[in-house]
Amino acid sequence: MAAGPTLIGSVQRALHLLDAVGASERPVTAKALARGVGLPLPTTYHLLRTLLHEGYLRKLDDGYVLGEQVGALRKHNSLHALLPKIRPVLRALRDEVRGAAYLSLYSGGEIKLIDIVDAPELPAVDLWVGVQEAAHATAFGKCILSCLDPEARRDHLSRYRLADLTPHTITDTRVLEQRLAEGGGVFNDREEYLLGTACLATPVRAPGVVGAVAISLPARRLPAVEPVSLERASRRVSRAFALLS
Repeated sequence: MAAGPTLIGSVQRALHLLDAVGASERPVTAKALARGVGLPLPTTYHLLRTLLHEGYLRKLDDGYVLGEQVGALRKHNSLHALLPKIRPVLRALRDEVRGAAYLSLYSGGEIKLIDIVDAPELPAVDLWVGVQEAAHATAFGKCILSCLDPEARRDHLSRYRLADLTPHTITDTRVLEQRLAEGGGVFNDREEYLLGTACLATPVRAPGVVGAVAISLPARRLPAVEPVSLERASRRVSRAFALLS
């Protein structure tokens, strides 16, 4: 007879408490949760303190409610559910332009690379410097920075210096701001992040969403690339996010 899975009781009990709080339309007291889940009150308090500390619950005057981390999980789950719809768009862009395709989003005050669709013969860029530190040197980073309000853009640039990655990298904030203003909806990286590699990016916009779709390819091919395919892909991704909101 096969042995059953090894389960961690404390994790189960914490999840049962989250379920109980989420099922209630009103804040729930610790005593009510202990009775409803069938736990000793001291154990309940111990688990509640941990869930509060990690942000999965909030304590109000009249009881417990779900915390911000639960909302973050829902958002991430929504994004994971959306990726199967977005990836075919990125794959079609890769095949049409013959370059690796990327989706990046601005989330929690940071620029995050969400998905990459490449191929053995069309490899993605070797991201030897982190996305956050190199927003000024990447097409999708500049694209997202251009979509932020001035305060959010200043906040980002104040936290990440304009590192000199190649001889072509913009390291002057005033020059960067000028390039962002002149972007016109299509932003490029001409060997600014990595010598021999170029990128193009266009914005992804939907309610509550700021992002970019980008492609990378050998720098020698950049002059021959028309942005029409990229703009079409970004519109399709924007529509997918709009339907989710």
